[in-house]
Amino acid sequence: MTIRVSPRGTRGAGFPRALMKIFKLFGAQQIRMFRRDGGKRMGSRMGFPVVLLTTRGAKTRQMRTTVVGAFPDGENSWLVVAALAGAAVHPAWFLNMAKHPDDIWLEVGKERFKVHAESLEGSARTEALARITAIAPRIGGYQKKTDREIPIVRLTREMS
Repeated sequence: MTIRVSPRGTRGAGFPRALMKIFKLFGAQQIRMFRRDGGKRMGSRMGFPVVLLTTRGAKTRQMRTTVVGAFPDGENSWLVVAALAGAAVHPAWFLNMAKHPDDIWLEVGKERFKVHAESLEGSARTEALARITAIAPRIGGYQKKTDREIPIVRLTREMS
């Protein structure tokens, strides 16, 4: 269960602070909407499947939940892309996973379960990105906006 954190970039898509504050305000509303219908409506609007990802905060150690795109990768695995729309930095949820890899949960539909995470590298990452961009082409464009390597992580359901 290894999550490799690649170096942050020197260039990438920027996010004005005001926009980030708005995203945080809507975060709780998005989570409520997801839990109402298992993410069906939200996924259809976004154009790809979405899940709720819960991680332990790297600094605060508080549990944090966010909506992320997740692409099925077999029966009990999903791929998530730490793109942050091509920003020079990694999203907080990715850094949280790297810091606390034993405390990662997914909500898929109406089901919640613990997962373990593995960074994809080399040809496995390249192949996964090709499958993801076939479903969600805009994700492929994010790598062009930044010089950091955008991580792709396989989340696999832990069996009890």
